[in-house]
Amino acid sequence: MTFWTRAAGAAALLLAATGCTTETTGAAGPQETAGAGGAALTAVDSLTVKGRAPKTGYDRDKFGTPWADTDANGCDTRDDILKRDLKDVKFSDGECSVKTGRLDPDPYTDKDVTFVRGGRSEVDIDHLVALSDAWQKGAQKWDASKRIALANDPLNLLAVDAGRNRSKGDGDTASWLPPHKAYRCTYVARQVAVKKKYELWVTAAEKAAMKKVLTGCPGQRLPSGGTSTRAPSRFHAD
Repeated sequence: MTFWTRAAGAAALLLAATGCTTETTGAAGPQETAGAGGAALTAVDSLTVKGRAPKTGYDRDKFGTPWADTDANGCDTRDDILKRDLKDVKFSDGECSVKTGRLDPDPYTDKDVTFVRGGRSEVDIDHLVALSDAWQKGAQKWDASKRIALANDPLNLLAVDAGRNRSKGDGDTASWLPPHKAYRCTYVARQVAVKKKYELWVTAAEKAAMKKVLTGCPGQRLPSGGTSTRAPSRFHAD
């Protein structure tokens, strides 16, 4: 979930007791409200626990062409997320191609970060549940439609500081958490939501790490929303 939403003016409430946040975003993003999906901590126990499968056969192309317009709104997924998460957005072409904007703040570092298309951008779009992690925890058995959906689902996407995104790699909760500690409850709740929605499993270490974070914020809600778990049939993957 994001700290900001250009489309709907997201409200972020600081939970003083836990240092975590609860917020509601626009239609393109996740919804985290009192009736959304129950407590994130409770939802962790609904996830299947299994060992990590081999990464054999993983290829980004298995998840389709990057940033496919699966919601058919005329804009690719990357621009949808930039529009949702950046402030002071300026477009180079109509209302789709984001030219510049700011993360104010970046959720992973709590610092302002600038986006400039075609220049030295400091903003990446992170798959909160990395695609290679998903591959090793169930996605290798899926058909292309479901993999494409995961890769382009706004629930699983967040504009973040590029350096932190690249340091994360394909880490799960057990191996990587945002350095900005106040965002960790929100971050982990979002990963739980994605794994629950797509029926991805978690390792024992991952589940323990999720519970450790969320035990510190038991009121953290499970976000919902995003797109269907099946991409339209016009999209294909290798």
